[in-house]
Amino acid sequence: MKLLCISLGCDKNLVDTEMMLGLLNKDGYTFTDDEYEADVIVINTCCFIGDAKEESVNTILEMARRKEDGNCKALIVTGCLAQRYKQEIIDEIPEVDGILGTSTYDEISRVLSEALGGKEHVQCFHELDGLPELKTDRVLTTGGHYAFLKIAEGCDKHCTYCIIPTLRGNYRSIPMERLIKEAEGLAEKGVKELILVAQETTLYGVDLYGKKALPELLKKLCRIPGIQWIRIQYCYPEEITDELIETIKEEEKICHYLDLPIQHASDRILKRMGRRTTKAQLREIVERLRREIPDMALRTTLISGFPGETEKDHEELMEFVDEMEFERLGVFAYSAEEDTPAAEFPDQVPEEVKVERRDAIMELQQEISYDHSQSMTGKILEVMIEGKVADESAYVGRTYMDGPGVDGMIFVQTGEELMSGDFARVRVTGAMEYDLIGELENEFTE
Repeated sequence: MKLLCISLGCDKNLVDTEMMLGLLNKDGYTFTDDEYEADVIVINTCCFIGDAKEESVNTILEMARRKEDGNCKALIVTGCLAQRYKQEIIDEIPEVDGILGTSTYDEISRVLSEALGGKEHVQCFHELDGLPELKTDRVLTTGGHYAFLKIAEGCDKHCTYCIIPTLRGNYRSIPMERLIKEAEGLAEKGVKELILVAQETTLYGVDLYGKKALPELLKKLCRIPGIQWIRIQYCYPEEITDELIETIKEEEKICHYLDLPIQHASDRILKRMGRRTTKAQLREIVERLRREIPDMALRTTLISGFPGETEKDHEELMEFVDEMEFERLGVFAYSAEEDTPAAEFPDQVPEEVKVERRDAIMELQQEISYDHSQSMTGKILEVMIEGKVADESAYVGRTYMDGPGVDGMIFVQTGEELMSGDFARVRVTGAMEYDLIGELENEFTE
């Protein structure tokens, strides 16, 4: 039978999708990207913010129509939207045959088998306190030269705007030996870049080992043959230790790149968000990272229009962004999520004001990013090749400063024949707001 799997939302969700694909591949399913051809459709959903929720619902409704005008015999919904709105999905979208929560994706084969056997509305939900353990390899959907390594599930922070602890449970680290084995398997398949993800990577190991064990995990991952880059995402600023900074400095494979979701810079708003840092502490952390690792590229995310945010708070955030000059930055207009404390705050900001403030921050960031890109001109950078530009003697790639799908690219002019996953030394010859242009410096390395 032919299966179409649609993965929505974050890269942590994508790892779950790849796990399910591994199980279904073992069961003999073949994969298709044609929704009309698919015998089975699986949708791994997201509902972190309003836009993600809307995308998930619209995707389910669209795929439900394939049961009438396509080959689809079973439609399965998994992930965060399923965890949060299982009854609503069953009541409102009768075409859905099976539904799984965030901690039960390892039951996909059984649920699908029962649905194909004629059982209606097959459900599978467990308490959010365990970790699915799979006995098969993932099917990579990232091209094969990089892969996400999810090192923990859930979150204990309970920020006032966030629904994740409700959907994913408390923080649960994946045992180190299991992660090393998985990473070794990925390297054997040709993966050269590991991207460590979790709701929060910096707390890895606290629940299992009684200490922050991310530095230890990183050192072990660096010993794996074939892995050339290790990228760390979702580092909460207050949890960054001197040991972690030292590990990043010492280990050559670890990219000098950190993702620090700070969300805001007004102390008043940070407190209302339930964050654990002040503006002064955020400034100190950023300055320490840049002092210790001068070529560090910092990515952050912000929320505009949080309940109670005044024009003064917004201006304070703008000033902080201007002062810190983050190399990479994204902004979300605040989305009020039901069952979160912030959704009940009385002083909600009008939607148009949220969007105006978001756009103002991004306009400022565009200038900062352009200046940073210009400063790279003339430098020689190691680049991972991602693919060829159609009908041109050029390739597209990423530097250590660029995470896949969220950051910029570098366009490499060369007559050489390169392959996705190759590493090349590239001299930067030009710059745009978010992307670079360069030329191959010398023969590439595999």
